[in-house]
Amino acid sequence: MSPLLSRRRFIGISAAAAGLGLLPFGRAAKADAHLVTWRGQAMGAVATLQVHHHDRSAAERLVERSLAEVRRLEAVFSLYREDSALTALNRRGILVAPPADLVALLAECRRWWELTDGAFDPTVQALWTLYRDHFSEPGADPRGPSGASLRDALGRVGFGRLVFDANRIALPRRGMGLTLNGIAQGYVTDRVVDILRAGGIGSSLVDMGEPRAMGSDPSGGPWRVGIADPEHPEQVEDTLEVIDRAVATSGSYGFHFDRDGRFNHLLDPRTGASAHLHRSVTVIKETAAAADALSTAFSLLPEDGIANVLRKVGGEVRLVRADGKRRILRG
Repeated sequence: MSPLLSRRRFIGISAAAAGLGLLPFGRAAKADAHLVTWRGQAMGAVATLQVHHHDRSAAERLVERSLAEVRRLEAVFSLYREDSALTALNRRGILVAPPADLVALLAECRRWWELTDGAFDPTVQALWTLYRDHFSEPGADPRGPSGASLRDALGRVGFGRLVFDANRIALPRRGMGLTLNGIAQGYVTDRVVDILRAGGIGSSLVDMGEPRAMGSDPSGGPWRVGIADPEHPEQVEDTLEVIDRAVATSGSYGFHFDRDGRFNHLLDPRTGASAHLHRSVTVIKETAAAADALSTAFSLLPEDGIANVLRKVGGEVRLVRADGKRRILRG
């Protein structure tokens, strides 16, 4: 299996994909490595998991441990499951004794919300619901929801209004809701990385919607991660070489509410408008959660705003601007 991967809309874990032993055994164990593969559904998408190890039983245990963690976190973060903690919070407006992972992820959300001056905001679910409902109606106005409807929805957006700690999470306004789709896949990727490292894996590429490289590839060089072409998202436009870094891409070419493609899934929590500043934003950071959140936020920020955040937190951003020109920004 080649270490070249395009960014996929499914979950994939490629742990030592070309054949690795655990750290204590070194490279001598490669020739006798076994491949253990799992494919199924997780976090609302097709999922795959692959682990190479000279000991098939050890590989299967790592796979099972990783899958158990994915299932556990899916029951916390999923918007697709009626029994998830997040769905319960959105339905009731309050969650008592919330899961520790949900509180931890909201604390990370608050960091990126503050650093991006509100561009990253998980409370945009009210806007998503507004656009979904509007364009689901027969004969929907192609110009989008009315100004009054948009102002009403914006009144239910604002991460600063959210109340949360280890004891409870509360949505203070009726109709307010959370979506963690802009960070949860990255968070789950990071947790699987933790599990593989605890199991002795030191070199792998973990991809759960957002790829994160652990160490170098099996040959000792960098992992190669593909970036989708915003004009043809199923094709790889460029590749990045990464070691110990995560990569996340967001683009206005993704899901659209309307047939004309004017209203996409990247919604600005400050105005309610869809993102059109950039065709594609790729972020390279140390963790997948950070890359995931920033790729979402940077889709809504001009270049000087992106540069300002990078000066504070570091990282690299590859932009495909609205005019098609490419830019690389580093912090």
